[in-house]
Amino acid sequence: MKKRPSDLSLDYLLLGSIIFLVIFGTIALKSLAPSLFPLNYLYILLAVIAFVILIQIDFDILLLFSKHFYVLSIILLLAPLFIGQVTRGAIRWIPIGALTIQPAEIVRPFLMIFFANYLTEKKPDLRRLFKAIFLLLLPVVLVFIQPSLGVAILILVGFVGVLAASEIRKKYLLIGLIVILFSLPIIWQIMAPYQKTRIETFINPGKDPFGAGYNSLQSMISVGSGKLLGRGLGKGVQTQLAFLPERHTDFVFASIAEEFGFLGAFIILLGEFLIFWRIAIAIEKPKSFAARAFSSGIFLSLFVQTSVHVGMNMGLLPITGVPLPLVSGGGSSLLATSIALAMISRCSQQIRA
Repeated sequence: MKKRPSDLSLDYLLLGSIIFLVIFGTIALKSLAPSLFPLNYLYILLAVIAFVILIQIDFDILLLFSKHFYVLSIILLLAPLFIGQVTRGAIRWIPIGALTIQPAEIVRPFLMIFFANYLTEKKPDLRRLFKAIFLLLLPVVLVFIQPSLGVAILILVGFVGVLAASEIRKKYLLIGLIVILFSLPIIWQIMAPYQKTRIETFINPGKDPFGAGYNSLQSMISVGSGKLLGRGLGKGVQTQLAFLPERHTDFVFASIAEEFGFLGAFIILLGEFLIFWRIAIAIEKPKSFAARAFSSGIFLSLFVQTSVHVGMNMGLLPITGVPLPLVSGGGSSLLATSIALAMISRCSQQIRA
């Protein structure tokens, strides 16, 4: 019997991993930040609706609108400058009724669609590469000035993933890497003072344990105190007594490690790994060059996001404030990840898991 088009790319293992992480994250968040509910259920509903709609649309059709996605992304990134909500000195969020949306998160998969199509529709040469970099700088700068260094880095990382999967000559990638290395002193000069402090604190968190190094130290204490099985749901000392800041977003992995222990943290990482594995299959068996480039960009972006989140929670990397995909509190991140994974589901030739 002929399969319906909506079933062609359904990957049950990918879908199961997504559902598991969202459910696990919801259970953890209800313990860590009950005030997020019931509003968080609305974000989950929106993510489910977006996933169901996009999984019905063939990836080649999405490519036809790639330029429109880019223009829409720029408009969304400009919106906070005019109608944005200022929170802790940053203008990243747009209030929509009871909801707040962070455009910088939402536009990430749509930018990857655009660059995947732009760098594969014609054989890329040096001139086309420079055009792509110019088009990349506009959204990155708009995100950086909000400021949101973590998201800006993830957009850059996704672009590198797209670029690596294109047919561009690899020597150009090497040239780009050299340019980035020489640009680091300039980047350091334009970074905000608190961003510099985070890096300095990472090098020596004990230098200011009650100030800049506080978050990192409390996070490492939370991870270590969970031991094998954790203190129990709702019984974490660091999390429930609010010693650990941003315990439901930037430090959700440390919170889970304290309450669920090494076993809970391992299960979360296993769920993320299964998603990376399914994306890798989409890269191996793509429907087109553009599908491969898009899958590579999303893979590298989500992998780095997860690695940075876990690394900063364990004191191995500087604190950059990136959420753990599908687990951390934050509706915009959940929605963006759901959109990206729905698109990934239509990138592979494989029919089922």
